[in-house]
Amino acid sequence: MNDQLDARSQILLKTLIERYIADGQPVGSRALSRYSGLELSPATVRNVMSDLEEMGFISSPHTSAGRIPTARGYRFFVDSLLTVQPLEGTRISELRGHLQPDQPQRLINSASHLLSELTQFAGIVVTPRKEAVRIRQIEFIRLSETRILLIIVTTAGDVQNRILLTRRAYGAGELAQAASYLNEHFAGLAFEEIRLRIQDELKQLRSDMTELMAAAVEAGSEAAQESAGNYVISGETNLLDVEDLSSNMARLRELFKLFEKRTGLLQLLDLSNRAEGVQIFIGGESGLAPLDGCSVITAPYEVDGQVLGSVGVIGPTRMAYDRVIPIVDITARLLSSALSARD
Repeated sequence: MNDQLDARSQILLKTLIERYIADGQPVGSRALSRYSGLELSPATVRNVMSDLEEMGFISSPHTSAGRIPTARGYRFFVDSLLTVQPLEGTRISELRGHLQPDQPQRLINSASHLLSELTQFAGIVVTPRKEAVRIRQIEFIRLSETRILLIIVTTAGDVQNRILLTRRAYGAGELAQAASYLNEHFAGLAFEEIRLRIQDELKQLRSDMTELMAAAVEAGSEAAQESAGNYVISGETNLLDVEDLSSNMARLRELFKLFEKRTGLLQLLDLSNRAEGVQIFIGGESGLAPLDGCSVITAPYEVDGQVLGSVGVIGPTRMAYDRVIPIVDITARLLSSALSARD
């Protein structure tokens, strides 16, 4: 991507993004010629700006002669132009003081609060993922005509209960038959494995039993997901004070719904668990519509070389990446260190 921009264009793009991050105002050609350190006339700067806009790195808000970065501009800036300032030793010591060896859940809560306080955005920490829930036995108990209690006993000895609402009444014999079929064919498997296999197998069963079994597998999958992964989030209300986000309340509401639903955000953060080092998702790169105006910066934490989860910050695309990236990186390292020291 670097070869698309000559040195002059890169300096002007870097200057524009840094000015916009600092001031939040569209940047005009006069300001760019003044701050860039290049001896260029405003007319020359305008030409370069026009080229950058054509390439999708910047855009013009309707009400202004200045330009602002696009998600593509931020991505190029983060990948090719950004100089990250390492945190000072005294600051790292201060952070370490907040993340002393302790109970894992307390450490995770502390890390989440710390990320939120230091960045003034939302801090998030994914809790260590438990092993996939595997079933030992399933049982159905009829509560009323259309309400059935699903009892799931896992191979770890946990018991999960879920109420299923069905469109028709099932007799005790049918319930016993359905439980027997699931136990015989799927004991020892995780619900996600069952889900993949059962779609074909149910086609061969009587259709009036299909609804009950599909509902049981769906409820079991939800129960497994709830116990398999979660996260702690702090400082969501900080985002109400971010002008870039609070100016669009409909989008902000969608963002808070995303925090509540959790599943989509967990899938995004799981990508961080499988990658090395700091990951940055800018705008639409997350694949989650409520995050279109946001950036998510994450880093995995580990114990004994095994990744347990990830830490991250969610804020507007207009954030001081040079400051936030090292905070996320160091917090992940210190959390790893504090969790390891407990063992």
